[in-house]
Amino acid sequence: MTSAFFLPAEPGHRFCIYHQPLNGGAKRGIVYAHPFCEEMNKARRMAALQSRRLAAAGYAVLQIDLFGCGDSSGDFGDARWRIWKQDLQAAVGWLNSRVGGPVSLWGLRLGAMLAADIARDSGMGIRQLLLWQPVSSGEQFLTQFLRLRLAAEMLAVGAAQTGVRELREMLARGTPLEIAGYDLHPELAAEIEGLRLADLVPAVKRVHYLEVTAQAEPKLSPASQRALEAWRMKGLDVRAAAVTGEPFWSTIEVTECEALLAATDDSLKGAS
Repeated sequence: MTSAFFLPAEPGHRFCIYHQPLNGGAKRGIVYAHPFCEEMNKARRMAALQSRRLAAAGYAVLQIDLFGCGDSSGDFGDARWRIWKQDLQAAVGWLNSRVGGPVSLWGLRLGAMLAADIARDSGMGIRQLLLWQPVSSGEQFLTQFLRLRLAAEMLAVGAAQTGVRELREMLARGTPLEIAGYDLHPELAAEIEGLRLADLVPAVKRVHYLEVTAQAEPKLSPASQRALEAWRMKGLDVRAAAVTGEPFWSTIEVTECEALLAATDDSLKGAS
């Protein structure tokens, strides 16, 4: 059974979708942290498909639109990393009050980095992390996002009017930027740019780390391998795998990746 509601938060409220487990009372739960900007919309179908599969496996699943995103309160230009962390913490708290067992976090792309960030707090009691295609470098991610502005300029006037360096200088001067229909505030940009996945060592029992690649013989990216090696050196139990598929979070048409869904089922099998 699936239901939608608004979760009270500061400021305003957050739109949530709750998937109740199909086998009766909830004994474990998982909260989903969506990716950044348009990636959130492109990934909605995959998030829904995985949520239903998790519910069928006995998880209570909570999907939350973060502040300034989707149907939640606020404008994206007012979003901040710290507010998003508070949103995810509130979602975990809500789910904790309704399940009789451990709560885990599941994140995609920048949402995976957000999940890892709040899971560093052992007081949250997060049991496991399910990370889909995590961003490994906030600096590199921001560069890629800024390039969308340059691409739009090239389409509009035939040439980019600025470069990534100039856009970064504008942000450093406190100037918000409109990129792909989203107003990026300098503070949020700075918060994202300073993040490195290897440094966000989560206080969890286990990490399920899954990537999608176009390679016929899939393997983890070098950046992911470095981040995971840093985590393993800290004693983390990591189950990592790569699957062949399309980058559904960025394709022009909404696409699915059955291999990722199946790999998630396999990785979580027997996990508690």
